[in-house]
Amino acid sequence: MTSLGPELTTAVRREVVDVRGVPASALVAEAPRPQAVIVALHGGATTSAYFDHPGHPRLSLLRTAVAAGFTVIALDRPGYGSSAGHEDRMRTPEQRTDFAFAAVEALREGRENGVGVFLWAHSAGCELTVRMASDPRGADLLGVELAGMGRTHHPHSVRAMEEWRRDPTRTRPNLRRVLWHPPHAYPPDVHGGRGIGAASPAYEGHRANWQAEFEELAARVPVPVHLTVAEHEQVWLSGPEGLADLASLFPGAPRVVRHEQAGAGHNTSVGRTALAYHLHVLAFVEECALGVRALPGVEGRHG
Repeated sequence: MTSLGPELTTAVRREVVDVRGVPASALVAEAPRPQAVIVALHGGATTSAYFDHPGHPRLSLLRTAVAAGFTVIALDRPGYGSSAGHEDRMRTPEQRTDFAFAAVEALREGRENGVGVFLWAHSAGCELTVRMASDPRGADLLGVELAGMGRTHHPHSVRAMEEWRRDPTRTRPNLRRVLWHPPHAYPPDVHGGRGIGAASPAYEGHRANWQAEFEELAARVPVPVHLTVAEHEQVWLSGPEGLADLASLFPGAPRVVRHEQAGAGHNTSVGRTALAYHLHVLAFVEECALGVRALPGVEGRHG
């Protein structure tokens, strides 16, 4: 295994593949003989750069994971990156799920895949990940990581979203504060999404029935699940109560691990504690790659 040096100088390159006439882009960092492949799915209003912030290699999931022996494909979700402008081909969740499966298959072609694929998602990217993991095509996944999501919105985010809905023409300073709270959790040139921002496709704002659908899909996920909530999360209900509530939605998973990331705000992969967060979840990915399943008893399954 390569040493986790402070610079993490792994080569990260942008790749574009064709998915039935629509270009799909990704940032890719490849390990020589990978233990497994991690497919990372970013949240809203950003791109795959979320997992490899310019100028901050120490915060990069791609560089850290490759140093630990994993290849990473950070896919630009449907409507982002090269597929921006093709939203007419991705109007439905089914179309977007099909697009993601096809893009990942094309990006994996011709490279070593180790023992399989692990899905790692943040915030709005968790929707696509849960759809993929509950789909029959996702039955062979090694496991999933879901960060920056929940079942119940934090009161601060509810107020911020209500303000915006009352007047959509206004900027959303209160929502921005919720997403990037607290400022000290991020380097100054990262706070607020500097360097990684992107326009969101129209479908991002239309998920009226998602919470009910999420419960139904989560119950069908058959692989190990790791859940991360930030210590300072203000988008979703946080702390042990929020994690337990979220974990209860995955009764079919052989193992559900709950983690509160100390010192982090909502955007766990670009904060000051990003390296600690990535190392913690990479330990879970390694366990999944080695075939570690549920520990005996209820406590083991919901550790």
